Order: sequence, then C-alpha cells, then structure tokens
Amino acid sequence: MKLITQANLDELIGRAGDSARRRSHHSLHEQAEDPVQRLLVAAKYDSYFRVHRHPGKWELSVVLRGLFDVLTFDDEGRITQRISVGPDAAIAAFELPPDTWHAWVVQRDDSVFFEVKRGPYDPQTAAEAAVWAPAEGTPGAPAFLERLRHARIGDSMRD
Repeated sequence: MKLITQANLDELIGRAGDSARRRSHHSLHEQAEDPVQRLLVAAKYDSYFRVHRHPGKWELSVVLRGLFDVLTFDDEGRITQRISVGPDAAIAAFELPPDTWHAWVVQRDDSVFFEVKRGPYDPQTAAEAAVWAPAEGTPGAPAFLERLRHARIGDSMRD
C-alpha cells in the first residue's frame, strides 16, 4: 500500500522551495509507460505554470493543501473559466476534458495537488504549450504570471 503522509507533503514543499521552478513533483506510478499517471505537485507562490493542454487526454486534480486558481482558455487565448480550488474553497477537485488550454496560479504558498492523467507519459507529447504564453524561465514569464493572477473571464492573454 502506498501512503501519502503529511510528512511526504512537507518534504515535497521543501524541495519546491529549493527548485528553480519553485515546484516539485513526486510520481506514484511505477514507470512512464504505466497506463495511468499519478503524481503529487507542490508549488510555491511564485511558481509559474505555462498555459498548456494535454492532447487527447483528460486530467483529474485534487488540491490537498493551499489554494490554486485554475484558468481555462479558448484557442484565441481568452479566459473562459477561472475557479479557485483547495481544501477550504468551494471546489476541492476538478476534471478537465482533453485538449483544454489551462494554467495553474498558486494563490497560497506551499500548495499541493494530486493529479491523475492517462498514460503513458512521453515528454515530447505530454503537453502542448500555448505559443502566446511565455516559456518558463524567460524574462516575460513573471509579468505574465502577474497578469494571470488578476485576469478575469473574457480577458485575452495574447496581448
């Protein structure tokens, strides 16, 4: 039996703090070829998740600690939905349909979510990044993250 303890989450958060990406993950599945991928993701407040989608794959997420805003977008980069997800929020979990553009915005430091996706995992095809969202680690990423923090439904993120 695999157990996820509070100590495991604390350790994952600690690793996120030491990471340049300001997040860390821990896979619960045995190998990339597994048909179901299960992982924990811990993130600090300043972690930037680039807008992306998973071609042909759904995604189920449960927030275990903290608070995230999850934004979805149309193909033109316009925000179609914004939800707050966390143990103390009205929404604790969500499932995205395949091919949905989305981004995570950490709203509370030391937040953690559990994610389930269909496998196998192939880093070349697992996610498609939105060309209108700056890549992680680039000079435009921090300003784009700030725009995401305050963006509303209907706002275009292409500008």
